[in-house]
Amino acid sequence: MKKILLSLAVLATGAAAQAQEGTYGFNQGDILLEGSIQSSSVKNTVTVEGVEAISKENTTLFNPKAGYFISDKFVLGVELGVGSTKVTEQFGNSEVEEKGNAFYAGVFGRYYFLDLGQRFKTYTELGMGMENSKFTDEVGTISKYSGFNAGLGLGINYFVTPKIAINFGLSDVLSFSTSKDKQTDATASQFDANINVFNNFFSTATFGLTFKL
Repeated sequence: MKKILLSLAVLATGAAAQAQEGTYGFNQGDILLEGSIQSSSVKNTVTVEGVEAISKENTTLFNPKAGYFISDKFVLGVELGVGSTKVTEQFGNSEVEEKGNAFYAGVFGRYYFLDLGQRFKTYTELGMGMENSKFTDEVGTISKYSGFNAGLGLGINYFVTPKIAINFGLSDVLSFSTSKDKQTDATASQFDANINVFNNFFSTATFGLTFKL
């Protein structure tokens, strides 16, 4: 009888371990690795005294993150951002082009507050950090900026496997940024409240992969 009970205990322990390994979601002590890409293209056209003025802006951002779960729902981590942008302004037959790149380093806190079924995990995230950027026009003039950014956003993880999820990150619901021109010392600040974020999800979302270790 003791051997039978011992065998059942071993089997129960093994089954529990397998169930834990196959669980969708996170647990305290897990490590999160994530990489997201955001790409946007904006075109504005106005007519001034019968002449058409066109402004185009193409931006790409890569955002890797790493975090540690201090509880089953809350993760703290660090993040980087590497971006590039190209702005083209055309007025009649005249065209001006400007290119820029930026680097961001910061910290974030993420809280998973709602499960939509077994595989969908929704979260809210607060991030903040420092940014440096440089812009160069077609004649070689260089402008450099530094600043501070903070944002509060929403997102969803969809678990394809117990260890891998697709990440859908919405644009910041609230955001604040400051920027300083390194040549002139001029500063500018901006605060945004994107209360209609759900109406323009696919134009502002970031898409990426999340790994659980």
